[in-house]
Order: sequence, then structure tokens, then C-alpha cells
Amino acid sequence: MPIALTTVQSTVISSILAFVLSFVVLRLLDHLRRRDAESEAKAIVERAEQDAAHKTKAAELSIKEESIRQKSEMDRELNKVRDELRDRERLLDKRQDSIEQQADDVRKQERIVESTQRKLAERLESNKNREVELSKLLDLQRQTLHELSGLSREEATQRLLTRLEKELQQESGNLILKYHKKVEESVQERAREILITTLQRYAAAHTAESTTSTVDIPSDEMKGRIIGREGRNIRAFEKETGVDVIIDDTPGVVIVSGFDPVRREVARQALNKLIADGRIHPSRIEEIVGETRQEIDRFLQKQGEEASHEVDVPGLHPRLIQLLGRLYLRTSYSQSVLRHSIEVAFLTGMLAEMVGLDGALGRRCGLLHDIGKAADHEIEGGHPKIGADILKRHGECAEVVHAAFGHHDEIVTEYPYTVLVATADACSASRPGARRETLERYIRRMEELEGIASSFPGVDQAFAIQAGRELRVLVNSKVVDDATAAKISRDVAKAFEERLTYPGEIKVTVLRETRFTEIAR
Repeated sequence: MPIALTTVQSTVISSILAFVLSFVVLRLLDHLRRRDAESEAKAIVERAEQDAAHKTKAAELSIKEESIRQKSEMDRELNKVRDELRDRERLLDKRQDSIEQQADDVRKQERIVESTQRKLAERLESNKNREVELSKLLDLQRQTLHELSGLSREEATQRLLTRLEKELQQESGNLILKYHKKVEESVQERAREILITTLQRYAAAHTAESTTSTVDIPSDEMKGRIIGREGRNIRAFEKETGVDVIIDDTPGVVIVSGFDPVRREVARQALNKLIADGRIHPSRIEEIVGETRQEIDRFLQKQGEEASHEVDVPGLHPRLIQLLGRLYLRTSYSQSVLRHSIEVAFLTGMLAEMVGLDGALGRRCGLLHDIGKAADHEIEGGHPKIGADILKRHGECAEVVHAAFGHHDEIVTEYPYTVLVATADACSASRPGARRETLERYIRRMEELEGIASSFPGVDQAFAIQAGRELRVLVNSKVVDDATAAKISRDVAKAFEERLTYPGEIKVTVLRETRFTEIAR
């Protein structure tokens, strides 16, 4: 029993000690927590105070920077206003100087006017005195004439009027001849200006397209295949195309010959296709030639349509469009007849507009003027008559038909469009580059023009312009007067006529300039 009690007591004591100990520990921990919390609160307060100080300093800095920026902007605006004020002051000074200068000029002019008025008054007074003296002298002379001639006033007046009438008749005739010549020269000059302006407005590239009649072959062995066994291939080809195939000793070339350019082109392309295909026999020849003929027809039809659209000539008959396309393969002195017709159409249209006629009708006449060349291999006669018949059959108007018939001056001109077409036709055919004038020949002709003009005494320089259609001659004004300059112009033109051969006309312009220069100080 005492042992059990002791055990209970020890347990109670231990529990009490443990409670006391845990209470002490808890109080100690609570004290430590409070101390840590206080230190942390102090640290937070210190950090807050530091942040507030930093923010205050940053705000002060930003305020200072903003004030500095605003001050700099104000300074810039102030400088700008000052610059503007200075510019206005300079402008006002200049205007004031100008006004003062104008005032001085006005005063000078006033003095000049006053002096002129005084001189005029003096001259008027002098003229009045002279008129009085002249009237006295005329009266005295009239009395003397009456006494000497023995004629009355009426008889003398009648005789004087008769004499004056005869003189006036003679002078009026001279004036009529003079002004007739002057009008003729001005008309010719105006015609040249119209023609030159039209040519300058229409600047076309001149490409001289020539139809080739040679076909390249890969080897001479191909010649035997083209001929075929006993010549059957070449006979079939010539029969289908209507051309002659010439095979000679020339290496690598077969010649296609024919007067019709369309047939020759069909034959050339068909032969190229056969050589590329390699299968050359009568049936294949017939097939290839047929396909090529259709392709060429479509191509020429397209060329005719494009030509009519290019010059803005609507409403053409399909047959006329087809014939226009055939002109693409026709050449005249190596110039494509279709390109030539298009150029003539543009030139005729512009010439018609400049002289007050219908430009659209002029383009139509120019485009169709050489249509007969597309059928002159099939119909007998010259291409003007053939073209006129074709145009008449297909419903073209009388102006177009007459332009095609008379553009080579073979008939009496009835319509002005025929003259314009003939002019444009001559310009298109004769201007350099259109019909293969070589560069060397062209340069040589220009040098000949300048050399002939430079050989005359008093000529300083000579320049050929307008593709050799005009020559500008500069003469020395100290050596040559106006009369001599006119003579030089005539002599140079006469020398060209005697020494050179050229298409169209060459205008010779002699320039004589005299300059007088003084410096006012």
C-alpha cells in the first residue's frame, strides 16, 4: 500500500512538473515570438520609410525633369518665334527696299515723262509754225503753177487724177503679183510644217522584214530523202504547195522558190516540219502541207485583224481583212507591205485631221491603198486597179476606192484623201530605214549634205537634221549680210539638185545672228 501510494505521488509530481515545464516553455516561446514579431514590424516600418523616401526622391526627380523638359520646349518655341520674327523683319526690309526702289523708278519715269512732254510741246509748236509756212508756200506754188501751165484748178486736178489712176493700176498689179507669190510661199511652208509635224507625231520603228526562201537541213543525206525514190517526194511536195524546190550542191540548204509569198511561206514551214518529223512520203507531205496551210491562214487572218484594230478602222469585210493579212508576207524593196500600209494609215489620218478632214476616213484610205498587192499574183493588172476593183466589190466608199486607184498619180485626183494618201505613201517609202538604206550610206549622205554647205564662203557650220530632210546653215554675221545669206540658201539648194540624188525634198535654212551686248554698271 505504501509502495502504491508512492508511485501515484511520483506520477502526480511528474505530471505537475511536466505541466509547469511545458507552461514555462510555452511562455518562453511566446516571448520569443513577440520579440521576433516586434523586430519584423520594425524592419517592415523601416523598409516602408525607405520606400517612401525613395519614392519621394523619384517624384522630386521626375518633377525636376518635367520642369527641365518644359523649359527646353519653351526655349525652342521661343527660339522659333524669334527666328520667324527675324525672317519677317528681313522680308519687310526687302519689301521696303523694293518699294523705295520702285519709288525711285517712278520718280525717274516722272522726270522722263515731264521731259518728253516738254519736247512734245516744243515739237508741236514747231510743227504749227511749219504748217503755216507750208500753207503759204503751197499757195504761192499753186499760183505759180496756174500761171505757168495755163490750166484751171479743175483741169489740173483732172489731169493729176488720171495720172494717179494709171500709177495706182500699175502698182496694184505689182502688189497682186507680190502677195500672190507671198501667199504661195506661205502655203508651201504651211504644207511642209503640216507634213513634218505629222511625221514627228508618228514615230514608228522601221523593220524591213524579208521573206526567206531557204530551209536549213541537218545533213546532205536529207536531200535524198526529200527527193524520194525516183523523185516522188519532191514532185508530191511541189504539187501540193505550188512552189519549186531547188536542191543543188550548196551544203546544208534547200531553196524554196515561188512568186506567191503565201505559198512560199507554207512550203518553207511545211518542209521544216517534215525534216523535223523525219517521215517524208507523199501521204505525210499532203497531211503536213494541209495543216500548215490552215495555220498560215489563221495567222494571216489574225495579222489582218490586228492591223485593223491598231489603226482603228472597224467594219472591214472579212475578205479585206484576209487580204490585209496576206500583205504581212508581201515585201516591197524589203519593206513589209502591211507595216507600210499601217504607217500610211496613221500618217494619212493625222494629215487629214490637220487640214480639217475626217481622220477616220483618212486612216481607212491609207490602210487599204495597197490592198491590190495581196492579189496581183492571181489577177492581171497593176495593184492600184486591182485594189480599187476589190474595194468596190466589197462595198467601200468612193474616197477609199479612188485613193487605192490614184495614189500613184495615174489618174486625175477627184478627192483630197487621194492626195493625202499619195503624200503619206511617198513619206513612208522614202524615209531612211524604211527600205533598207544601210547605215554607212545614210551617214555618207548626211556628210555630203554638210560638206557641200560648208564649202561656201561665209559658212561657219552646217547641220543635217530631220533624217536628212532639212539642213541648217550657220553663217558668220560679220562677213555675210541678209542678201548674201539668201543667196547662200539658194546656191546650196541648187548645189544639192545638181550633185546629189535623193528622195523627196531637202529644206535649206540659213541662220544669220547678230548679238550686241552692253553691261550697265
